[in-house]
Amino acid sequence: MAADLAAAALKSAVVLVLLLATFAYMTLLERRLLGKFQIRVGPNRVGPFGLLQPLADGVKLIFKENFVPTHVDRVIYWVAPAISMVTALFVYAVIPFGEITVFGRQVPLYVASVNVGILLILGASSVGVYGIILGGWSADNKYSLLGSLRSSAQLISYELALGLAVVAVVISAGSLNLVEIVRAQSKTWFVATQPLGFLIFLIAAVAETNRSPFDLPEAEQELIAGYQTEYGGFKFAMFYFAEYIGVVTMSALITTLFFGGWTGPVLPPLLWFALKLFAFIFVFIWLRATLPRVRHDQLMAFGWKVLVPLGLVNIVVTSLLVVR
Repeated sequence: MAADLAAAALKSAVVLVLLLATFAYMTLLERRLLGKFQIRVGPNRVGPFGLLQPLADGVKLIFKENFVPTHVDRVIYWVAPAISMVTALFVYAVIPFGEITVFGRQVPLYVASVNVGILLILGASSVGVYGIILGGWSADNKYSLLGSLRSSAQLISYELALGLAVVAVVISAGSLNLVEIVRAQSKTWFVATQPLGFLIFLIAAVAETNRSPFDLPEAEQELIAGYQTEYGGFKFAMFYFAEYIGVVTMSALITTLFFGGWTGPVLPPLLWFALKLFAFIFVFIWLRATLPRVRHDQLMAFGWKVLVPLGLVNIVVTSLLVVR
């Protein structure tokens, strides 16, 4: 028992370090790719090829002035970004990165294999929205409040469509366990049998992470920075971290649910997972550089009138095919 707890703690620490490194260099990757897409030069001054830019950004955020606006609810003002950050990290307890491997002893490349792992992830993402709502409300700023209200409406709407896409995958795999879902794709990835579910999940994932073209909670032209308007320094960094880790999470879930997770020929399983993950992170950045922001009423209408009905149809069709 003690050995299992020690192994879980060690794996959690390794995952945390990897996520921090991924967050740091994902910001650099995005800035460099946006520069390429827009035919300009991205950050390239700090360190060779600009590779130390994330370190410079982190030091700057840590040492920025720790201001607190006069009329905020001080407790909630601090708790809100922490909620977003913690829930963003929590889901990696059940996301599998690979099969059992040998490091002196047999080590599963996941922190925990939970029978209802996908439900834990959906539950954690639901709790994460409270960080945004409380952050916008506690700041006592009309732009922050409007941004948090937009975000709550957007996340609730698109989480339903995302959940419906997941239900179809669960029906196909016959399990809520993410490890078993990956093993069920050993012969055929679910993107081949669930193309509509994949498309619904991808669109809903972009909306869930508040990324362009669905970045209405942070619309600079309308709301300055939305729910982040009154935040700076380390507190802003926590919100920033939660947003980028959310992109990594959704990319990992797309890889796990529709693209066979760590499965693939020739290459090591962990490398396959990393390549697929990078591919979908690239897609998120590509969408930001390509698509204009949609109006809020269009966003809501598309979620409720298009994605939800399509998700229900997908579940019915999948159920009929499984029963047959």
